Amino acid sequence: MNTAFHYILPLACFSGLAAHAGGPKQNTSKPNVILIYADDLGYGDLECYGAKNIETPHVNRLASEGIRFTNAHATAATCTPSRYSLLTGEYAWRKPGTDIAAGNAGMIIRPEQYTMADIFKSSGYATGAFGKWHLGLGDKTAQQDWNAPLPTALGDLGFDYSYIMAATADRVPCVFIENGQVANYDPSAPIEVSYTHNFPGEPTGKDNPELLYNLKPSNGHNMSIVNGISRIGFMKGGGKALWKDENIADSITAHAVSFIEQHKDEPFFMYFATNDVHVPRFPHDRFRGKNPMGLRGDAIAQFDWTVGQLLEALERTGLAENTLIILSSDNGPVVDDGYDDQAEKLLNGHKPSGNLRGGKYSAFEGGTRVPVIVRWPKIIRQPEVSDALISQIDWAASLASLVGARLPKGSVPDSQNRMNTLLGKDKTDRPWVIEQASNHALSVRTKNWKYIEPSSGVPFMYWGPKIETGYLETPQLYNMEQAGEKENLATQHPEKVFELEQILREVRKENR
Repeated sequence: MNTAFHYILPLACFSGLAAHAGGPKQNTSKPNVILIYADDLGYGDLECYGAKNIETPHVNRLASEGIRFTNAHATAATCTPSRYSLLTGEYAWRKPGTDIAAGNAGMIIRPEQYTMADIFKSSGYATGAFGKWHLGLGDKTAQQDWNAPLPTALGDLGFDYSYIMAATADRVPCVFIENGQVANYDPSAPIEVSYTHNFPGEPTGKDNPELLYNLKPSNGHNMSIVNGISRIGFMKGGGKALWKDENIADSITAHAVSFIEQHKDEPFFMYFATNDVHVPRFPHDRFRGKNPMGLRGDAIAQFDWTVGQLLEALERTGLAENTLIILSSDNGPVVDDGYDDQAEKLLNGHKPSGNLRGGKYSAFEGGTRVPVIVRWPKIIRQPEVSDALISQIDWAASLASLVGARLPKGSVPDSQNRMNTLLGKDKTDRPWVIEQASNHALSVRTKNWKYIEPSSGVPFMYWGPKIETGYLETPQLYNMEQAGEKENLATQHPEKVFELEQILREVRKENR
């Protein structure tokens, strides 16, 4: 038996969450909902999507017991805007300040906005968020006091409980935030964070490479050092609260499993956002060296393990039958994203984007077309594969419909109820989806066509990721019945360009 996939987490030691294993099945007709949101997991990174050199047995199981979507899209090719759109049902490009957020960004989703968590909380659900947040904390950027409870946090956005990373693992602060304050806070090591200047006497990856005993940067990522890895941004203090990268997956998974145990007798909604595939990739020793693709492959295996832990917890508590699980990713993949982890060298034929062009950051399909798997044993009785065109922008309104939530006027403004498609009751395509590249260029994707608006920028990223951007100063039009977005047909089909441009114009001018 491969112990990497059967390691059981200790559950009793986490504050604020009581574990109650066993017992009767949940006494409710309402389904539990778990949204598993991977980070930088590409369309071609899972075994059930044709991945080479990787085994993902637990995700495979989800697919074999549910619906695997082959034409599903995040709203953006980067993380912060995708997460904003998912949780609010509003396109991130409508709101300034939704680019990739610094670790000390103020809250981007404001307390007055109605979120996916509010939808469930208003419908009688317990709500929890775990893992990567990256949508800001506190009221104002760079003005947080990390040594005290934050004045605004996830409790103001509808989450009863949260155990999160403020941003990404490659950004400071490198501590977990539990219910709005630093978890395991160490008063002997007060925390200071800056994205403009270092603190006197603090080493950096740039000046002290000899201290980088775990990972070295390939580009950027050469500021404060935590756990032998240099990061983006500057940080002082933290002490016992500082995370160890190799334990991040264990920690967020254990807290999530404890949340399931605690709420087994009432309906719950869980936003479970993993960090594994995002840099710095430094999985636990249980996974290290197990995959021929090195650390990136090991990180995907670790992600799969976390899925298995959640499934096991649902079965142990008798909740599996009536729990809706939606698994997806925030954007497409990137291989070298700033650390010298040999990820590009060790691909050995693996294609993180599958047969798609581009990846994370890109206007091409690989930036926003992502895996989506939906499993709900009570309702989805037969496994299937769906090629329906769907978008994460619709999940807020769809889940509101599922639980019978009453939505305040103006909330989830861009979201549509597509629950029947998610549950396989039909294969109705969304008429179009809108996608956002890293440079803010928007695309309109229909079932058969994709239009990318003109934009400026380099056609290829040379600084590290080595990704085609899809940026071009003239219109682009691709026939999506032909894989790979290989031939720009804009000049051959001006009427189709005009039609898709018109969709974009109408959506942009809608009064929100």
